[in-house]
Amino acid sequence: MKASASGGENPDAVFVEKRVWDIPTRLFHWALVMTVITGLYLGEFREFSTIELHFYAGYATAALLAFRILWGFTGSKPSRIRALFPSPKRFFKYTATLRKRHPSGIAGHNPLGALSVLAMITALLFQVITGLFSEDDGLFSEGPLAGYAGGSTVLTMTSLHHTGSRVIMALIGIHILAILFYLLWKRENLIKPMLTGIKLIRRNTD
Repeated sequence: MKASASGGENPDAVFVEKRVWDIPTRLFHWALVMTVITGLYLGEFREFSTIELHFYAGYATAALLAFRILWGFTGSKPSRIRALFPSPKRFFKYTATLRKRHPSGIAGHNPLGALSVLAMITALLFQVITGLFSEDDGLFSEGPLAGYAGGSTVLTMTSLHHTGSRVIMALIGIHILAILFYLLWKRENLIKPMLTGIKLIRRNTD
């Protein structure tokens, strides 16, 4: 299916629908949304009856991250780890086009999207690691590795774990704002491709 971009500097650019995101990447994305939101909620409003569920959400997130890293070396081209590291030239060239009111037409993540994914994965890895060494004296609970670390290390990891949750919330907020910006300004739906795998890209774009 072909379509012409509306608005912007190049309204006659031809876009085509192409399957970009593979099924494992899409399943990972939505599973991660569920485990992260669940983990944040249970961590923010933790109780004796739910603290174990918070740990399980963390373990599930860790498993998903491990899968994503492995898939980044064996999955389809747009899902590869190297696709998350745009060159400075490509990054600045892309940011100069943000004012244009038509889809980016890039197969896979655009440079800004790639860096946001990298930031989220890094923040979540940090959160998982600190959580393994954290404790909550009020609920008499601790991460599975807290008993192997010194008291000062556990206190530091616990503090970092709390800070990490705020960083992740901020990244989620930025992610949602970016989706709205692309939908309303760039006329590009970023949610649909992560559901169907099909994205509108500029013809002859790899």
